[in-house]
Formats: sequence, structure tokens, C-alpha cells
Amino acid sequence: MSETFPRLLFALAASKPREVALLEKHYGIWQELTWGEYAARVRDFAHGLSTLGVERDDVVGILGDNRPEWLVSELAAQSLGAAVVGVYPTSIGEELVHILARARVRVVVAEDQEQVDKLLRLEDRLPALERIVYSDPRGLQDYQDPRLRAFTEVEMHGRAQAKARPGWLDERIAGGRPSDPAVVCATSGTTDSPKLAILSHANLLTMAAHLHHIDPFRPGARYVSFLPLAWVGEQMLAVACGLAHGITVFFPEDSDTQRSDLREVGPDVMFSPPPIWEQMLSSVQSRIGNAGWFKRRILGWAYGVGETMAACRARGQKPAAGLWAAHAMADLIALRHVRDQLGLLRIRRCYTGGAPLSPDVFHFFHAIGVKLKQVYGQTEICGLAVCHRDDDVRDHTVGAPIPETEVRLAEDGEILLRSASVFGGYLHDPEATAKVVDPDGWLHTGDSGYFEGHHLVVIDRSSDVLRIPDGSPFSSSFIENKIKVSPYVEEAVAFHGAGGITAIVCLEPGTTGAWAEQARIGYTTYSDLATKSEIGELLAEEIARANLDLPPAVAVRRFVLLHKPLDPDDDEITRTRKVRRSVIASRYRDILAALDRGDESVAIKTTVRYQDGSEVERSIVLPIHTPLAPEQLTGRRRRPVWSAA
Repeated sequence: MSETFPRLLFALAASKPREVALLEKHYGIWQELTWGEYAARVRDFAHGLSTLGVERDDVVGILGDNRPEWLVSELAAQSLGAAVVGVYPTSIGEELVHILARARVRVVVAEDQEQVDKLLRLEDRLPALERIVYSDPRGLQDYQDPRLRAFTEVEMHGRAQAKARPGWLDERIAGGRPSDPAVVCATSGTTDSPKLAILSHANLLTMAAHLHHIDPFRPGARYVSFLPLAWVGEQMLAVACGLAHGITVFFPEDSDTQRSDLREVGPDVMFSPPPIWEQMLSSVQSRIGNAGWFKRRILGWAYGVGETMAACRARGQKPAAGLWAAHAMADLIALRHVRDQLGLLRIRRCYTGGAPLSPDVFHFFHAIGVKLKQVYGQTEICGLAVCHRDDDVRDHTVGAPIPETEVRLAEDGEILLRSASVFGGYLHDPEATAKVVDPDGWLHTGDSGYFEGHHLVVIDRSSDVLRIPDGSPFSSSFIENKIKVSPYVEEAVAFHGAGGITAIVCLEPGTTGAWAEQARIGYTTYSDLATKSEIGELLAEEIARANLDLPPAVAVRRFVLLHKPLDPDDDEITRTRKVRRSVIASRYRDILAALDRGDESVAIKTTVRYQDGSEVERSIVLPIHTPLAPEQLTGRRRRPVWSAA
């Protein structure tokens, strides 16, 4: 691999300068940026960064939502031989300090006033921070801090610098090495504070080449970038694959328009973690649950046909002519309309990764005609090492290794990975690096798994693997995913205690609130809704259904509906919505103890923070529920996976 991101960009600008590279929706209108314009902005901003003192081997911070300015900043820094570290736009306080201080960042590109204010409030804790460049000037006109610079101002100075030093930047780009650090990505931090993984141009572009080998990307393929660019998955698709294969990247207007923008664009490629696919299913469940009986009957028939067709393909069988005809009719009158509502009508390549996806959710997308594939990897191997193939998809596996990637199991079942995409180490932390990459280049993932033929099955983090009475390994994530198939559940965390398997469950407020309104159950707040006896009864049936798909030894015995959603600002989940199990276990130990004892309820104290900054401590009594017994489900119709009714 001899290329770098900047060299790929300028090659694309030279070969197709007028073709569209990036589009951003602004005030309802898609604003285009061609490859030629993209490269020109990178050139200007790179010269501008050099006037701010950015040099080779520096790390430039980027803080904000996905915008063209993010990619311009990233490619400009890399053109100078520097790397970038992205920070999730929702990060606050300690998270910002942890990343920016550890990376020794001197220059941060921040999106707007909100992000600038966060940095200015941390002035005493970020003494190395010399410059803050903001791309959205609204609200910042009267700020007098000497460290502030407008993005357009930096570009203007860059243009002047380019005239004074013709050819200077071209030499820097030509001198860039594929082994140079390109991106510093924070790990998920589910078990510890996030570490900063160094990913080189070669690491990322090798991964992109290997993915292209099994799933070729056509030039100009559409990709909607709505997941944070600080996440390795977005760097993997939007940046590495985008530059390697000339993909067109769309940026939605804001979080409120993501769903409608996705439908308007109709992407060819999509990669998202399980929560996004679960939310899509929930939106279908809610919509169909509120539809009339005729529409439900039609979709039920069409879904059944789609499910049969998907199962036939998964077994490698040729569908009978009757099934082909029925499926064509089902797709015409129902299934394609579901895909259209989700923005997946034109999808050609779609992946899920970052955490396990429930087989029920996986089956749903295949039944409606979306060929969703699971991938497995970690930040330390550029997010991808194992992937399903088009003609070899199994719901409970993550597929087979991608080309030039080795996978083996340690004696204790730990998954080990080795390829050219294995990272260059953790930034300024050689001891942590030595713990995960051995002298032979094997990446120790910390995950347990096993092979089923040539397919890899991931069980869970080794520290979270359960053992059922016969000694077989079992995943708490599998239990949680079975519970989360319910449209009324947003998050679930399962624990193994003296009283068997128990769970802390968070409601999905939209669908649960709609159910409560239809049932004429009044409520005021999320906490009030979670403590309603009728809601407890509803979830008791939902979790009983989940238990039917679990071995009796790991069926959920008791559960509690938490009074609040899990919040990344409280360190309960990561910014990519992975549960921090140790934090949950510590923070809610009184709840877990009550669940283990078999108590009927548990009293907890919680702090309510109001918008004016005031706080009030309240005491809440949470009922403890028991799922229905299997015999209690007799005569109760099972809710279809596609409906909340």
C-alpha cells in the first residue's frame, strides 16, 4: 500500500474535478462540493494550519458534528504529515480533557459556539491548547479570546501562504508515508477509560482494499454520513473507502432530519452499529402497530413470504417458481414500501458491527429484502477483520476472515487477529500496547468465540461470558438482545447473581408511551411511566417471550424497569451506545441486590437536574417484576416481530 489519503484526494481531483464528492444539506437544499473544490479547500486549509504552527507528527483535534469542514480539516492536517483525533460532539468535561490532553493537542477545529464554549471552560485543564478554529461563526462575533480563529479566516491566510510558497504543500504531500499516523481513534472504553489507537494511512487503506475485494464498491456510490466521524466505523467507510473508491458522501442537515434525509438520498452503502438497526425496526413496529387491520394482514402475509425466501437463500437452495412469483408480488405491494420508508430502497451493501445484533432483528431485514451482513473487528484493527459473504450469511455468526487476515483462538478461547491493518499502538502508552499486541503481531481482542466451520462465532467479552450448568459458554449480550427485540425496550443489561439471571431494563419511551396512550394510561414523566403496574405487566409478557428462546438455565428470573434511560453523560454507556457493565453494576448495586434477594420493590435516591442548574434529590420506589411463566402465555397471541401490536 503506497498511497495516503491526501494523495488519493488530489488524484481524484485531477481525474474527475467536476464530479460531486460531498453534499451537505443546508436550509433544506443539498450543497455540492466537487472533487476539485474539495481538494482546493484542503489545500487552502492545510496552508492555513501551517500558519498556526501545525507541523509533521502533530495531532490536530476535531470536535463537532459530521460536516464537510471535518473532512477538509482531516485531509489538510494529514497533508502536513500530522494526524487527527476526533472527539464525539456530545462529549463534555473529563472526556474532552482525557482525549485532548493525552494526545497533546495544540490546535482544535471546533464546529460552533457550543463546542467552543466547552473548550474555553476547560482552559485551566488544557494548557497546551493554543488555537481553536471554529467553522460556524454564529454567536461568536463578540468573543475576544486571542486563541480563536474563524475557519474562513484560516483558509484566507492559507491562500496567501500558498501564493508565497508555491509547490511547498505538494512536497509535503509527496513526502507523506503510508506508515504515517493518519487518525487517532478512541476505543469504546467499555471496560476502562478510552485508549487512543494510532491508525496509519496503510492500516485503513489496506482494510478498504480487503473489503472492496469481497464487496466491490462502484465509483460514485452514495453514502450518508450520520454516525460520528470520531468513530472508527465512520472513518472506515466515509474516509478510507470513500477516498479509495470515489464514494459520494452526504451529510444530513441535523439529527432531527437524519431519517428523512436518509430516505431522500437512498444510499447504496450503509454501515451502522446495532442500535441504528434496532431503531429502524422499532419505527416499523410502531408504524404498523398503529395501522389498520387490513394493512397489518397484508404486511403479515408479505413478511411471511419474505421470511421464507430469505431462509431458502440462506440454505443455498433455489426457490421454487411459486415462491418466486409470490415474493415478487409481496415485494411489489408491501416489502419495497417498508424499505422505502427506512431509506433502504436502493441499498446494495449494508453492514452491522461494533456489538452483537439480535438474530430476530437480523431476520427482519433479510425478510424485507435488505441483505444485511455482520462484521467483526475492533478499533485496533480498523474496525473490520471478519465479514459475511453475499452467498454465505448466517445470523448467529460474523462470517469469515477478510483477505490477508488471520484469525485464531487462544487456548482459553480468546479471539486473536493478525493483518496489515493492526494498529501502530496506543498513543503515548507502550505498556498498554504490549498487553494487546504480542511480539508475533497477534492482536488480543479480549473477546471469546469459536469457529463453526469457516465462520467465526463471537460469544462476548471474555470477562462477561457466563457458564450454564453443563459448562457451555453463554453470552449476556445474547440475553440482552433477545429482550431488546421488544419494541418497548431501549436497553437491557443482564447480570448473573445468586438468584439466577436478572436484568435492568430501560423503556423505549416512544413506543411505550404510545401503547400507554392507547390503553388510556395517564403518565407525566419517564419515571412515572416506568413505575406503572400496567407497563410492568406488559414487559413481563415481553421478557417471557424472550425467555422462550433462551436455555432455561439462563432465562431471566426477575427484572426492574429503570427510572431513567442510560446516559453517556453519566458514563453508563459509551458514545457508541455500548453498555459500561461495571459502571451499571456499581451504580445500581442496591437494585441488583434487591433483584437477587427476590424483593418486591427497591427504593433508590436519584438527583434531578433542572435547566437552570438547580438540583433536587428524590426518592423513587421501583417495583421488581417477574416474567410470566411459559404456561401463562398459552392462549396469548405472539406479537409479530414487525409490529408493536
